[in-house]
Amino acid sequence: MISTFVQEQKRYKQKELGKLLKVESEQELIPIIRKLKEYGILKLVNKNNQQKDMTDLAEEDIEITNVEIGEDNNYYVFTFVGIINVGDKILKCYPKYIMSNSNPLEELKQVIKVLQKYNSSKEQIIHMFNGDDDSKSFNLLALQLFLINDYYDNGLYTNSNTVVETNGRGEIFWDKTINETFAMLNRNKPYYVELQTKKNVQNERDFIKRLHEVVLSEISKELEEADLLNIFDITEVELTEESLSDLGDIDYILYRIENALNVEFNTRKQLLLKALYTYVNENGHLHDLDCFSMFGTNSFNLVWETVCADIFDNKLKTPLSEIKLPKKLNDDYNKNQRLIDIIEKPYWSVPDAPASDTLIPDLITIYEKDEEFYFIIFDAKYYYTVLEEGKVISGVPGIEAITKQYLYQLAYKNFLIEHGIENVHNCFLMPTEKEEIEHKGYVSLGMLNDLGLQKIQVRKIPAKEAFDCYLKGNKMDIERLRLEEEYS
Repeated sequence: MISTFVQEQKRYKQKELGKLLKVESEQELIPIIRKLKEYGILKLVNKNNQQKDMTDLAEEDIEITNVEIGEDNNYYVFTFVGIINVGDKILKCYPKYIMSNSNPLEELKQVIKVLQKYNSSKEQIIHMFNGDDDSKSFNLLALQLFLINDYYDNGLYTNSNTVVETNGRGEIFWDKTINETFAMLNRNKPYYVELQTKKNVQNERDFIKRLHEVVLSEISKELEEADLLNIFDITEVELTEESLSDLGDIDYILYRIENALNVEFNTRKQLLLKALYTYVNENGHLHDLDCFSMFGTNSFNLVWETVCADIFDNKLKTPLSEIKLPKKLNDDYNKNQRLIDIIEKPYWSVPDAPASDTLIPDLITIYEKDEEFYFIIFDAKYYYTVLEEGKVISGVPGIEAITKQYLYQLAYKNFLIEHGIENVHNCFLMPTEKEEIEHKGYVSLGMLNDLGLQKIQVRKIPAKEAFDCYLKGNKMDIERLRLEEEYS
């Protein structure tokens, strides 16, 4: 199998993709490109000097066109972070902010762990299909990862029987001992010479257990050949030399799984049996030419928002009664209200009703230092931003994002005055591959500053450190951001 790194949002030429994927002809490359395009992983943009140096993609940039052999009018842009398996090709898509390393193995391994934690907190299902009903394909990689991670979390499938023995080493089976054996009386106390004991005995040759071993060994070998064991930080599994054919034909194996499902009531075992059934029934392999699987996301910006909210102790959805404030909570506020509930909603005079939606900040934190309280409104921006002297500004939030950030402060103005919080800061948070926080000054709009609203600080924080904090459940020290304006 061919395994290669590609960068999110980078502009690739058709020939560059062919070289990366080691295809022998354009006829072989075009079906791969079309498949990636079909699932929204690869976009086409017009080939010009402006697009060449872009690191973000806007909807208006995307070209709706067919892919043709020898075409040289478009750039190809990956809008995905994670792992893609298309035919016998493995694409390892790393985030756009990683610019200094074209083979960032360790960085991508960390990103994969972040994605796994993010997914586990959002959903508890196996993504066994890609796409919608009209164009969906079986996601073999997702199922393989579920099965092997389940094994490391829960072990092999087991099926045990209860065995009753006389004077065995198991737990005493008192009902059977009292009802079926004789007791000797001594000073009116019964003594049992023969104790009935019970123990659970594992059936080492259980069919489903053998099947589980075969499937896990097969998956491990495939992931190793695809250069994915290391990426997912998985230890190789070698449990048996048997193969699926040693257990019988496909129909027989499926029949045995169905029988096991009919008598199994343990939720975890039911899910495992269903996963094994799907794996055997689909009978696919990562190197199959028609195989298309993926693990990752088209929306890494949402992952970045979640990471920032976690490491900077987001209080947006915390009940007001649980937030420490310099003054007692004003009677105008309900103790069960949250900061997100305070923001005013637009009002429509006809039909005399408020709108359902309003402004929603990414995250807000309140912290105390030297008996002073600080109210900080963060906006996590997943941009590769260029803010350097002598360089053209690029990858920055637009006017809409800037004005909204000002409005967030305005929305909390009364709450802050009523509770004696005078220290307010606004800040954009962006990722960087560097190891230190980068202070990129601020962005301001004079007419809003004149209303007493704070300029918006710009900070690039080390993604590696942020992800490490997120994975370990740690917080990042807000004071390191140095949000006081004199340091900007």
